[in-house]
Amino acid sequence: MTGDAETDVAIVGGGFTGLSTALYAAEKGLGAHVLEAKHVGFGGSGRNVGLVNPGVWHPPAAVRKKLGDTYGPRFIDRFGAGPAQVFSLIEKHQIRCEVTRTGTIHAAHAPSGFADLQARYEEWNRLGKPVELLSREDMVAKTGTHVFHGGLLDHRAGTVNPMGYCRGLARAAKGAGATISTGVTVTGLRRDGERWIVETSAGTVRAKHVVLGTNAYTDALWPDLARVFTMIHYFQLATKPLSADLSHILPERQGVWDTGQIMFSLRRDAFDRLVIGSMGTVVGNVGRGLSQRWARKQLARIFPELGPVEIEEAWHGQIAMTPDHLPRIYQLAPNLYTPIGYNGRGITTGTIFGECMADLITGMDPSELPLPMARLETVSSAPIMSRLYQMAFTANQVLKSL
Repeated sequence: MTGDAETDVAIVGGGFTGLSTALYAAEKGLGAHVLEAKHVGFGGSGRNVGLVNPGVWHPPAAVRKKLGDTYGPRFIDRFGAGPAQVFSLIEKHQIRCEVTRTGTIHAAHAPSGFADLQARYEEWNRLGKPVELLSREDMVAKTGTHVFHGGLLDHRAGTVNPMGYCRGLARAAKGAGATISTGVTVTGLRRDGERWIVETSAGTVRAKHVVLGTNAYTDALWPDLARVFTMIHYFQLATKPLSADLSHILPERQGVWDTGQIMFSLRRDAFDRLVIGSMGTVVGNVGRGLSQRWARKQLARIFPELGPVEIEEAWHGQIAMTPDHLPRIYQLAPNLYTPIGYNGRGITTGTIFGECMADLITGMDPSELPLPMARLETVSSAPIMSRLYQMAFTANQVLKSL
């Protein structure tokens, strides 16, 4: 972007939300302009775990209780179909993102975790969804380890390389006619009659509509918006590729995450690397430091046959956690919207909400959204809780590295 520009919808943020908004809006014939301060997928989107999961953290009954009889079933259906929507976009636009469609496994870290998974299985099974309860023996066959007490395999789900998915969405959006400007920081928003003036480091953009797609990377651009969630970090480390004699480890390449209070995740990527992660930041450099000691200790516990492992890469990103673990859509002002608070389900939520944004700005009644439009309420304890969580997650790395 050089100089001033004009468009139908200006979109702040080049992650899942911003890029899918641009794609769906452009396909509807609108001018769409994505403004990204760094590069496509720089934030939580490109640093995502890569699990394409349906739904949210809550089981269906809890969602119905929180959202009521109208929005509850609608939300469950729409978000349950989220992986299918993602996979459809990948197929339609031939996005190269190392996609797998063998499901994901919610793994029981303890007998109490398995009891929770049994309850979730019964709920999803009553709704006729393709889920499978796995015994401890089943988990050995699916994962190659004896450490789990059972699991819940969701056949709707799968995995992607999240940065590959971001870049594919960007290419598809540009192919549909959208403009994507990277290295452009949005510094201000103001109204000028019926249009918005989006002030940036490279000029101004005049737009009828504005969508803020910044989620956990939201800053002070809009008053108090960064205080509607608690921000936590999630870190990941990737090993060097496994040898051929270790094909029993995640042989079907399901992504795994566990029922522990401080969650950990595991998947085997297209290059046969194990990608392991947990809540917190990377501490130390690749090849040495606290996080790599944590990773080696966990991998030795889960797969003792691995022997010494080399860590090839390490990274972390930010997650926006809401008090009730449900996402939000806010209308901050006329023709100004933001979806926010994805609670670690960014791939499907960002894609679904991108379509919702395009529908809203082309005349859809807000009552047709998968959840009611929210009223902006700040979480007064958010900054303190973010720091406390970070201290707890670092302490967890220390304890599990001993």
